[in-house]
Amino acid sequence: MTDYTSLPADLPVPEDDGAAAHLRGARTPQLDLHATDGATISLEALGAGRTVLYIYPLTGRPGTDLPEGWDSIPGARGCTAETCGFRDHPQDLLAAGATQVYGLSSQDSDYQREVTERLRLPFQMLSDPAWSLAQALDLPTFTTSGLTLYKRLTLITKNNVIEHVFYPIFPPDRHADHVLAWLRDNADRP
Repeated sequence: MTDYTSLPADLPVPEDDGAAAHLRGARTPQLDLHATDGATISLEALGAGRTVLYIYPLTGRPGTDLPEGWDSIPGARGCTAETCGFRDHPQDLLAAGATQVYGLSSQDSDYQREVTERLRLPFQMLSDPAWSLAQALDLPTFTTSGLTLYKRLTLITKNNVIEHVFYPIFPPDRHADHVLAWLRDNADRP
């Protein structure tokens, strides 16, 4: 069985292609997405506090093959490891000023629900199989094996505005630590 939480040492590092440069200061779009608990989450109603929305290509799942050449695509591998990083820091993230954390991918809610249960996630995953957020915000995507997938990035929103963007993200297994450090460094910022 493949261990999706450990990463090969030779993963290619993604380069900043400028595809997320326009996002800081953008308003959160009027968009409703399905969460793994069955709720519908309105992105424009996330509230005044800081929300961490980490966006990833797809999570691996036992018995399901990853797209061909997955490990050679810069920024593709590491979604499960990244998710486990956020799972392991829920109280730290809240203490540092995050009011909520969500993961988001184009995978359907049933697929994400299995991941949420298997990894024992203390937060909800949002499903966007129509790439609605990508269209609303012109988010970067890539195509492999006939699949269109999100490139990995994280948005920190506050008062319905994107306050900070992490892009590109590497290494993904330490990304939650980077988000936590940013939240702590900006805790007093209005």
